[in-house]
Amino acid sequence: MGQLRFTKMHGIGNDYVYVDCFTQSVAIPGELARQISPRRTGVGSDGLILICPSSIADCRMEMYNADGSRGEMCGNGIRCVGKYVYDHGLVQKDHLRVETDAGVKMLELHVHGGRVATVTVDMGTPVLDGPRIPVAAEGHIVNAPLDVHGETYLITCVSMGNPHCVVFVDDVATLPLTDIGPRFEHHRFFPNGINTEFVRVNSRTELRMRVWERGSGETAACGTGACAALVAAVLNGRAERHATLYLNGGALQIDWRASDDHVLMTGPAQEVFTGEIEV
Repeated sequence: MGQLRFTKMHGIGNDYVYVDCFTQSVAIPGELARQISPRRTGVGSDGLILICPSSIADCRMEMYNADGSRGEMCGNGIRCVGKYVYDHGLVQKDHLRVETDAGVKMLELHVHGGRVATVTVDMGTPVLDGPRIPVAAEGHIVNAPLDVHGETYLITCVSMGNPHCVVFVDDVATLPLTDIGPRFEHHRFFPNGINTEFVRVNSRTELRMRVWERGSGETAACGTGACAALVAAVLNGRAERHATLYLNGGALQIDWRASDDHVLMTGPAQEVFTGEIEV
């Protein structure tokens, strides 16, 4: 047993426990994620993120879902990583390179009063090729039918460093997500599981969505999911390349840049509290 220092942070309600691995080490991160994530018996979070040294970037992010599984990328989480390393003096510059399992991401920190308020993340180019997402099909999966538990849904699949399935619906508020979400997550069409976004198009520049995250269930927000939702909306002719994505926890600005095909995500990052836990 030992004491581990942590910081609780969130990006529009998508909350994680962060551990500074510049000064500490975590022996079994997946087990720790399962220990700290429960809302009643742990710290309470959507998972665990380790902030580590990197040989190729300013720092490295390791992300674990609430069930202990490793995640490749987290859009809300990486904004909080940028805030943490700047506010805690690990890196003193407003343009950062952060290493992730989905490659090195570029961050622009928007600093107010000496602390980071919002962050713009260059999420890179969306992956649309089926086997690379991955899904059990070739080519692009855009507005394609998929039978899920006896019901046919029209899906669009995108990877933003992790796999997403986007479904356009008329109403997200009353959607029985706890029933539908797991059916998508564990569907045989998605060999590595899937994050699923259910999206209502309010206008060509405003989308409303809910998300079922692989390994964590419904979360208040998902940054990579918001990026995937905009890409899917553009591919289906439903939205412009720049739009506001409204999630349960707040709003993100997403821009799918035509000049280089990169997706940019801008949103807030907040520190909630710090503490220690026995591990």
